[in-house]
Amino acid sequence: MPCPSDKIAVFIDGPNLYATAKTLNFDIDYMCLLKEFQNRGKLLRAFYYTALIEDHEYSSMRPLIDWLEYNGYTVVTKTTKEFIDATGRRKVKGNMGVELAVGAMEIAEHIDQMVLFSGDGDFRSLVEAVQRRGVRVTVVSTVASEPSMIADELRRQADVFTDLVELRSKLSRDPSERMVARGLLRRPSPTGSKE
Repeated sequence: MPCPSDKIAVFIDGPNLYATAKTLNFDIDYMCLLKEFQNRGKLLRAFYYTALIEDHEYSSMRPLIDWLEYNGYTVVTKTTKEFIDATGRRKVKGNMGVELAVGAMEIAEHIDQMVLFSGDGDFRSLVEAVQRRGVRVTVVSTVASEPSMIADELRRQADVFTDLVELRSKLSRDPSERMVARGLLRRPSPTGSKE
């Protein structure tokens, strides 16, 4: 059971969380996510991990990355690597698993609880290593999709598994906000008239 004095670190596998939320048909409100875990204890750090494509002048991720950096997240990025596979197809590789694992191990001695937003089974060993240091680990993903977005071995290793569906009402962005951002809908003025 979380305690208000618990020191918490949140680790977000960006592409994995995006895919999970998309499967559940909602967008994450990252400010609400931050507030949710600030209310659960002393949030020491919220990390967001993602790979970026270097050869494009503008990445569609840039506005999100900038927003996260200005609003209390520690964003960790690296450039994707391009290669040709055995069949001659162009592939892009950008796994952030090692960076996330190193970050978790570095902060483990300073926290009571780690919250991992990912369903990637490769993180099972990390969760086990962090638990050996006395840290309770909550893993957030979903079993509500078909197929499930979380590896069974990761779900079993976690001290607590929270289905993202359970957090939907707390973390979901209002769909009209997306329309406002795209300029398709005007935000009502404080007096109630359209701006």
